[in-house]
Amino acid sequence: MAEAHRFHPSILREYDIRGIVGETLHSSDANAIGRAFGTEVVRQGGRRVCVGYDGRLSSPDLERAVVDGLVACGIEVRRIGRGPTPMLYYATKVLEADGGLMITGSHNPPSHNGFKMMLGGRSFYGHDIKRLGDVAASGAFASGKGMIVDAPVMGEYVERLLRDYSGQRELTVVWDAGNGATGEVMSQLIKRLPGRHVALNATIDGTFPAHHPDPTEPENLHQLQDTVLAEGADLGIAFDGDGDRIGVVDGLGRILWGDQLMILYSENVLEKHPGATIIADVKASQVLFDEIARMGGNPLMWRTGHSLIKTKMAETGSPLAGEMSGHIFFADRYYGFDDALYAAVRLLGIVAGWTMTTLAARYDAMPHMVNTPEMRFPCPDERKFAVIDEVKARLRDSGARVSDIDGVRVSTPAGWWLLRASNTQAVLVARAEARDAAGLRALREELGAQLRASGLQLPS
Repeated sequence: MAEAHRFHPSILREYDIRGIVGETLHSSDANAIGRAFGTEVVRQGGRRVCVGYDGRLSSPDLERAVVDGLVACGIEVRRIGRGPTPMLYYATKVLEADGGLMITGSHNPPSHNGFKMMLGGRSFYGHDIKRLGDVAASGAFASGKGMIVDAPVMGEYVERLLRDYSGQRELTVVWDAGNGATGEVMSQLIKRLPGRHVALNATIDGTFPAHHPDPTEPENLHQLQDTVLAEGADLGIAFDGDGDRIGVVDGLGRILWGDQLMILYSENVLEKHPGATIIADVKASQVLFDEIARMGGNPLMWRTGHSLIKTKMAETGSPLAGEMSGHIFFADRYYGFDDALYAAVRLLGIVAGWTMTTLAARYDAMPHMVNTPEMRFPCPDERKFAVIDEVKARLRDSGARVSDIDGVRVSTPAGWWLLRASNTQAVLVARAEARDAAGLRALREELGAQLRASGLQLPS
């Protein structure tokens, strides 16, 4: 039996493995992750795993350690090299691998890194990740003589992205890779797309010198917005650190959030799949669910989390799903995983197919509500789910209209408010939306009262 290994208790998360390099995450952990994941692959009758890594400074070392661990289990490792997480997902499909393992810190600070996995064509999360910890702690690793094959797929991946472009007019587009893992793919892609394209921060640099690669934070989009206005562009597109989340601004520099983008994607998909189920997470605007229904689709509200959404898509046969955070999942003509580069190509095809309108005009025509940003505030891990249960019990006694798919989402004549526990951090997450400012104030007060009853304060 190999030597047992124990991970820092903070790194095994709900959807992935994540830690601070040199503090809670080391090369020895990466090797043990490779061995534990390889053991699970072998137990399920698999033998081939694709491995990729992002542009963080620590990623090459962690990748080597993971590969060594997999090989020690008898795994055939297909090394796809540096690139975005969706390229790793793509590789597992086209190379017919049993599993995939991506070394990535996503949109977290430069000192962080982590791992995302899939096995048997599905997301590897929750109890799967906990089981890796149990396998490592027992030292009961599989053993064998594996092999390593270099298997770069970037060229094929770019070709696949281009295949579904369907625009009818040329656009001017500004792209911001944020010095993240999409840089090389993005640069190749825009050379092949029609129109005029301006690239920002395309050089992969794990120190992220321009700005942090997280398009859900408005301050990270300022450079993109300024360049869109300066270039007279039709729109701007940004990516997070590992390329599975998209950010978009229109020709006037206004941000379109994930649920607003989903209205455009839903319209496009429902033309070919009338009546289809379209999934969005509980943080999405009620406008999205109403618009899907108006267009003849079947809106389905589901739990936040890319692994949970992908699993629900497979279960329902949904051709499209999306989250407020910018994870967009296409099973229509694609593979059902979150790929921001593919979502960008589909968006350009939609916008370039309009002959009488623009993205800015479509933004103006959308129903606009008054809402809060996503509010995140500290709450100890051992307390956060208990708070949700307390709020849920009080609401049940009050007779309120509540969805408890993920936390509590309360609907009132004024609008709705949401409170949920983060699965990855010691925080609670809240959001509210109303038709007007007065309604929003009333919703915030109702939410604040529930938090005060559990000994917490809503952020101002």
